[in-house]
Amino acid sequence: MDNAGQERLVGRWLRPDGGYILEIRSAASDGKLDAGYFNPNPIHVAHAEWRSRDGKLAMLVELRDVNYPGSTYRLLFDAGQDVLEGTYFQAMEQQLFDVSFVRQ
Repeated sequence: MDNAGQERLVGRWLRPDGGYILEIRSAASDGKLDAGYFNPNPIHVAHAEWRSRDGKLAMLVELRDVNYPGSTYRLLFDAGQDVLEGTYFQAMEQQLFDVSFVRQ
């Protein structure tokens, strides 16, 4: 995977509609993300990765914990707005939501 500026993903991101925090600690050149998720307590992140897609940075974050049996975020980084936007699949309810995160 080429270097697509993935270091711009690193930081603490707030989902304003619920106070959820997505913390990206590092973004490796091989596509792996070291990520944490808080609601407000830590929720286990089972898998997190980034890819360059159509010139944008795309992220997949999978949660596996109590009440989070495979819930996933699929997010695109909007560099101009410095936001993450995409969808959240809530696995327990089998519902898909449009979401965004702002940098803290």
